[in-house]
Parts: sequence; C-alpha cells; structure tokens
Amino acid sequence: MNVYLTFKALHLIAIISWMAGLLYLPRIFVYHAETKNIEVSKTFKIMERRLFVYIMNPAMILSWLFGFILIHSIGLQSFKEFWLVAKLILVIALTFYHFFLFSCLKKFSINENNYQPKFFRIINEVPTILLIAVIFLVVFKPI
Repeated sequence: MNVYLTFKALHLIAIISWMAGLLYLPRIFVYHAETKNIEVSKTFKIMERRLFVYIMNPAMILSWLFGFILIHSIGLQSFKEFWLVAKLILVIALTFYHFFLFSCLKKFSINENNYQPKFFRIINEVPTILLIAVIFLVVFKPI
C-alpha cells in the first residue's frame, strides 16, 4: 500500500468530517437563536457542544496533522508553489472560522448570544465558498 495515498485518504476523510461540522453547527445556531423554549435551548446546547467537541475539533486537528504529513512527504520546497500557499491561507481562514463558531457556542451556553438567526444563515456560506476555492486550487494547481 502506498503510504502517501493512505495519508491523503485520511486527510480527505478528516476534511469531510470537519466541513460537515462547519456547515452544520451554524444551522443549529439558526434554530437555537430562533427558539424561546428553555428545554429546546438546553437540547441545542448539548447538540452544539457534542458536535464541536467530539467531531469538529478532532476532525480539524486530524486535517492539519495529515496535511502537514502530506506537505512533509512532498517536500518543503513545495511552499514555493502558489496553489499550496493559497490553500494554506484559506485553511487558516477556515480555522479562524472554526474558533469564531466556538466563541458563538460559548455565548449560547451562557445565554448571551447577540446574533440574529439571519446572521448565522449568512455566515453558513463562508465554509462553502472557502471549500470551493480550496478544491479548485488543489485540483488545478495554478502557478
């Protein structure tokens, strides 16, 4: 078995899991921001925390870990290539987005959310746009 392809497959699996969380958590926030029911709010808090802690964090960490392994295997000279640098910048943006969602989760947990449901609907498009850009960079590898 090819070790490089194994890490590439693991990297893709981690990314898919991370993206699922980055897309789903803001949707939960939409419904959480709309609810006035205390019991429903408690349920959303549990869902949000479990999604973030048990799926999103490990998936983000594994995405970065396998990504670094792949970069190491193709050589650090690959940082001279535009597509890789641009991809890393977009992945860093996704990571900042991840931690922004964490700050929103913390505010919901103490009942101090300041954002409207429409805000979460809009920011829910951020990871989609970044993912599309990353995929095009990786597939076409522009100079």
